[in-house]
Amino acid sequence: MADRVEIGNGTLTAAIDPLGAELVSLRDAQGRELMTDADPAFWTGHAPILFPIVGRLAGDRYRLDGRDYALPQHGFARRRIFTLAEQGAAHVRFRLEDDAESRAVYPRAFALDVTHALDGATLTTTVTVTNRDTRDLPASIGFHHAFAWPLPYGRPRDAHRITFAQHEPASLASIEDGLIAPAPRPSPLQDRVLPLSDALFTEDALVWQQLESQSLRYDAGEGPALEIGFPDTPMLGIWTKPGAAFVCVEPWHGIADPVGFTGEIWDKPGMMRVAPGATRSAVMSVTLLP
Repeated sequence: MADRVEIGNGTLTAAIDPLGAELVSLRDAQGRELMTDADPAFWTGHAPILFPIVGRLAGDRYRLDGRDYALPQHGFARRRIFTLAEQGAAHVRFRLEDDAESRAVYPRAFALDVTHALDGATLTTTVTVTNRDTRDLPASIGFHHAFAWPLPYGRPRDAHRITFAQHEPASLASIEDGLIAPAPRPSPLQDRVLPLSDALFTEDALVWQQLESQSLRYDAGEGPALEIGFPDTPMLGIWTKPGAAFVCVEPWHGIADPVGFTGEIWDKPGMMRVAPGATRSAVMSVTLLP
């Protein structure tokens, strides 16, 4: 297994695993961890990159060019070893390219670049897919960052909250066996604020299919906070397992299949169509505010 790569700039230090090009640690200048403890009793992930789908497929299969293919929830990129393509003191870029294994389940030529870069108190992760095929490429990109809950600044767990940048009038999606159910779920927001509690997540993730905000703030009412930006992803999940020491903020360009979905992958909600030779990118930023 390839070694993790560490980058830093004196304000933040990040560690990235070539497995999935996944951010596995983000620490402040005093070495305090801002990410999940990855307790295996709950979930061992940290911040997987979701590609080429987000969410679950109906029957765990999709149809493309008249053929059916199997893909696990959130795709295969998070389970693949990326190649280290570029590294500096405060940035690193990893690349995944199609091969015989990927083409058996996703029959297109592609390159997927994941760049993590530090600038002051901000870590920016950029995911770029390039279509190297002669046919259009179906693709979704998603983030799945699990932040420490509570944050390491001495405030109690039940003081933590998420505040959206804009009012979010839409109801939430209901989840049924990992798929989007027809009946919506009432929004738990209080104005723009989501007070965090385990009770929110007894019925799976909170999922916004229509999102007005392009950023949110995660804090405990006082003390340092995380400002999380996602300008390219119009959908969002927030998730944890009750009792776990993390909360996931998951900006998505794509979402699980609706219950009963039988269409081609092009009809899957949030699917991008990338032309031959073209690229599509999605960015997520995390800024530590004093």
